[in-house]
Amino acid sequence: MRRSISANEHSPYRARAAHDPINQKSGGGFLHAGTASAGRRNPVSPTNLAKLHASTILTPSAAALAAALAAALAAALAAALAAALAAALGIADHKPSANLSSMLIKAQSSSAAEALELVSMLQARFVEGLETVASACGQNVGFEKTEWLRDGGQHGGGNRYTLSESDLFNRASVNVSQVHYDDLPDKKLGSATAISTIIHPQNPHAPSVHIHISWTEMKAVRDAPAKGYGGYWRIMADLNPSVLHEEYRNQFVQCMRQVAPSQYVEASAQGDRYFYIPALGRHRGVTHFYLESYATENAGADSEFAESFGKGVVDSYLKILQSALAIYPDADDAARAEQLAYHTLYLFQVLTLDRGTTSGLLVHDQNDLGIMGSLPARVDRDLLASWRAKVESPQGELVDALVKALPDASPAMVSDEVKLKLAQTVREHYKKNPEALAMQASGNVIAPTVDNHR
Repeated sequence: MRRSISANEHSPYRARAAHDPINQKSGGGFLHAGTASAGRRNPVSPTNLAKLHASTILTPSAAALAAALAAALAAALAAALAAALAAALGIADHKPSANLSSMLIKAQSSSAAEALELVSMLQARFVEGLETVASACGQNVGFEKTEWLRDGGQHGGGNRYTLSESDLFNRASVNVSQVHYDDLPDKKLGSATAISTIIHPQNPHAPSVHIHISWTEMKAVRDAPAKGYGGYWRIMADLNPSVLHEEYRNQFVQCMRQVAPSQYVEASAQGDRYFYIPALGRHRGVTHFYLESYATENAGADSEFAESFGKGVVDSYLKILQSALAIYPDADDAARAEQLAYHTLYLFQVLTLDRGTTSGLLVHDQNDLGIMGSLPARVDRDLLASWRAKVESPQGELVDALVKALPDASPAMVSDEVKLKLAQTVREHYKKNPEALAMQASGNVIAPTVDNHR
């Protein structure tokens, strides 16, 4: 059964909350600060340059050596100038040839190491599954790996696997990160380890999905909203269709009920609360799961739950995606118009309401492309501008600034350059209007993410 979801109507999931006891409460979920992996920076240093250009020095001849050194110097100067220009423009060089993973220092905690192993496993599972679905559709897609470093790797970093826009995917990004402050005793936060992923299929009949699972470890138990130990999980998944097919929503809900039988009621209520968009009178998606600061007295069981939940929702979405692409191989203009409107709504929610996105941008600016990785490829600029009158002050100023950052085209392409502009726009808005943070989405618990990183 198909039902379109316009950008201005109430979510059918919200509509049935009145008679569904599962949806009698409210709640939320969000991206963890520093979670989505971002563009890689490749700092120029004498050591790096020596390694990079060692292969050019191949002869003992003084002339050849001089030529090689001159070439190396020229390359170094060019790279330095390019890096300086990129920094001045706020554009990161996110595809350097150097392997940054060797520069990344991981968190020392054993629980953080186990969490990193868990989310990396889920990342590999999802990437492989998406490639398998693409292969079944006769398309050979290859994810591109991009790495980034926090403070040159001293405080961790991450990687993301992305797909460029194609006939199958509008946007696809599967991100893993680990940020820590082992060498900074004054920081409350020990480490934050996460997978955060968003898939936007090109076909409007195939729903988008967002999944986030993260482990946050505080240095002192008193600073963690946990039961008996200093760490907690943030676990979420939400299905976001442009064109609603009831069978896929039901399938995703059934999966979450099965893998989280004792947590589903609370998590569904929190998700519906968090992803509600007051200005538009509807939710972002059609089913939401969100547990914030989740911890029981059994840390091992909590970790096993996070793993089983992650595997379950990843596998469920892959089945939904493959089914949708097989049953609905084509889309008419009306469906694509619905998708453009919905993608505009998605960008609106992420950049004006999503507390996790904003927190990540306020914590640091070394991960902007990754944090903006959830944005779809195109949006309706005029539709976004029309929502300015629907938001409360000072958010109208933010909507104006977002519209200005987009290309003056229909539809407006959200390129990497535009993502960086949007990131800076959001950052500057909340630095100027810190009181507006109180207007952002929240669940039952508001994690002090920004304060933890200070």
